[in-house]
Amino acid sequence: MVEISEITDDDVERGPGAAIPGGGEDDGDASSPIEQVRMTVPATDDPTLPVWTFRMWTLGLLSCGLLSFLNQFFSYRTEPIIVTQITVQVASLPLGHFLARVLPTRKFRAPAVLGGGEWSLNPGPFNMKEHVLISIFANAGCAFGDGSAYAVMIVDIIRAFYRRSIPFFAAWLLITTTQVLGYGWAGLMRRYVVEPAHMWWPGTLVQVSLFRALHEKEDSNQQPAEGGGSPRKTSRAKFFLVALACSFLWYAIFSKSVTAQQLGSGMRGLGLGAFTLDWTAVSSYLYSPLVSPFFVTANILAGFVLFMYVVVPSAYWGLDLYHARRFPIFSSHLFTSAGTGYDINAIVDKSFEIDMDAYHRQGRINMSTFFALSYGLSFAAIAATITHVALFHGKEIYRRFRASRKEAGDKPDVHTRLMKENYEDAPGWWFYSLLALSAGVSLLLCTVLKKEVQLPWWGLLFACAMAFVFTLPISIITATTNQTPGLNVLSEYVIGLILPGKPIANVCFKVYGYMSMSQAVSFLSDFKLGHYMKIPPKSMFLVQLVGTMVAGTVNLGVAYWLLGSIPNICQDALLPPDSPWTCPGDRVFFDASVIWGLVGPRRIFGALGNYGALNWFFLAGAVGPVIVYALHKAFPKQRWIRKINLPVLIGATASMPPATAMNYNSWLLIGIAFNFFVFRYQKKWWQRYNYILSAALDAGVAFMGVLLYFTLSMENRNVSWWGTAGEHCPLASCPTAKGVDLGSDSVCPLVL
Repeated sequence: MVEISEITDDDVERGPGAAIPGGGEDDGDASSPIEQVRMTVPATDDPTLPVWTFRMWTLGLLSCGLLSFLNQFFSYRTEPIIVTQITVQVASLPLGHFLARVLPTRKFRAPAVLGGGEWSLNPGPFNMKEHVLISIFANAGCAFGDGSAYAVMIVDIIRAFYRRSIPFFAAWLLITTTQVLGYGWAGLMRRYVVEPAHMWWPGTLVQVSLFRALHEKEDSNQQPAEGGGSPRKTSRAKFFLVALACSFLWYAIFSKSVTAQQLGSGMRGLGLGAFTLDWTAVSSYLYSPLVSPFFVTANILAGFVLFMYVVVPSAYWGLDLYHARRFPIFSSHLFTSAGTGYDINAIVDKSFEIDMDAYHRQGRINMSTFFALSYGLSFAAIAATITHVALFHGKEIYRRFRASRKEAGDKPDVHTRLMKENYEDAPGWWFYSLLALSAGVSLLLCTVLKKEVQLPWWGLLFACAMAFVFTLPISIITATTNQTPGLNVLSEYVIGLILPGKPIANVCFKVYGYMSMSQAVSFLSDFKLGHYMKIPPKSMFLVQLVGTMVAGTVNLGVAYWLLGSIPNICQDALLPPDSPWTCPGDRVFFDASVIWGLVGPRRIFGALGNYGALNWFFLAGAVGPVIVYALHKAFPKQRWIRKINLPVLIGATASMPPATAMNYNSWLLIGIAFNFFVFRYQKKWWQRYNYILSAALDAGVAFMGVLLYFTLSMENRNVSWWGTAGEHCPLASCPTAKGVDLGSDSVCPLVL
């Protein structure tokens, strides 16, 4: 079994027989081996609580549709706001209690085809399990925390960047199939990453903690004793409301040296000293720093510092790697060899493929050194993921596979035991049927509508095979570290070698390969939440499926509306200076479609391009975990060695760009403060309030974002003052090489 030392800090381990916070004694394998789980998840269940209620469906569908609308709308902003399911958890509680009071209690007889029996619009008090299912419904509305359906970006780049069109129906089929395809093989892997206790999925504990704070009464031993005694502790619900209010109210209330601004800029440079308490900037790309275990934060810190403050400065100022100083130090844009912006539309022909004559006239594509090296790290991270999981988890996976075939295994922990005793599992044929149906529709899309997607049928099958192979190892990484390595770079690299010159085929292959895997991991994460909260698996499956279908449809509708109504959306060079519609995520997605699809990796990372040496990162990533594993075996008493997680460390800066140094600085400092210092020295406070604080900050940001939309954005108004005018470092995006002239309209000085 995987050692706890890998997934927790030294001081959070407990042996059998240790007291469990919240009551009872640790009875060995029957309780969770993870202290954070024992401190957060109740080891009890009431299987009589109704979950399949009219209230759940009404509030679930409403919240799913609303979050889908808001997240798609906010995804085009320079600092995107993701309205998470936590917002729904807060808002749906009073609505659920309201419906429990006003709905009629009359009972009806269900038809025999539906199983018979009695049902009611109002079966009793609004309960926690209904609330959990509403939240899971909403989670599909925010694409399991990612904001909006990934495949919508294909529509965005076709319409906003390539200035072409795609039929709504073809786009809808593409989004729907990519969102549900991975659910099929996720069902096959539940026994490996949901039932095992050491697969603890840290992100789910925020939800568990908030549900308990909103529904459970405070323990009687927390009341003050008669005649004095210790003061009353602040309840978790009250703490949540106070923190939410503070988060909400927060939003109501240089020199001429290019090098200096490159060093200090948190948006376009290295971000030395850049820090913010703006929770939107802290959690926009890496999500809440209060959730990740400290060893994960430490790995990300090491990777970020090494890359940002050693590798990039050395490559830019020291080596002038790939003529680095001709370009900005931090940029996701593409350039000509002269340092000017690359005109992508000039090299696209009428068939939506590359025009080689036009390409040769403009010359090879160039990237900022930061952007190029970040691709190298992506190569290393995906190779390290395979090696790391094989070495550190291979025996466990094989053992559980053999045990599952023999229908035997280790003694389950209390949560798995309660689920098996009280609820019927979702039938396997549900998952197989969904897999067959979504794969069949996808094949029709790639044959009947091939002109729109450019992807041949064999490309689809190849993408599915790749996603299936990687789902289990990446699920294990996510379940133990709260970080999810992606297949986006690997998938676009592979299909770019096979089908160069076809940008839409490339992104479609990437979405089928990467997104079906990502959706499978998210599906399993929600199943773990249901596992902790004792939700019937059949209800979990149906709610996730319906929510995903609704969310994708709303996402696409909002995208078509905004792309057709906001002039020059996503074109930062054509938008007004203070416009929020710069679409940073879509910009990176578009550049990727050019690099890997339109031009192709052979002309970027092969012999015909400038960046062939970056392929050695694949080898370095594969070898890295072997070295760590050898050191772990050679020095078994040095437990910190096993906590070196190279897929996380190497992939630490995978979100950059569009994430910036300021996002990382703030995330790391807050994460270390709470998950090292507070966890170690104020553990009772951490146990009681840490996840509640995370939820409150997320909810405060979301509510303020919604308020600003309805009060300002809908009226075409904005608040303009120095605090909303950016970071005042315009020279950070300038090149430093001599002779690079960006024109008279540029703020950059010409270096002679």
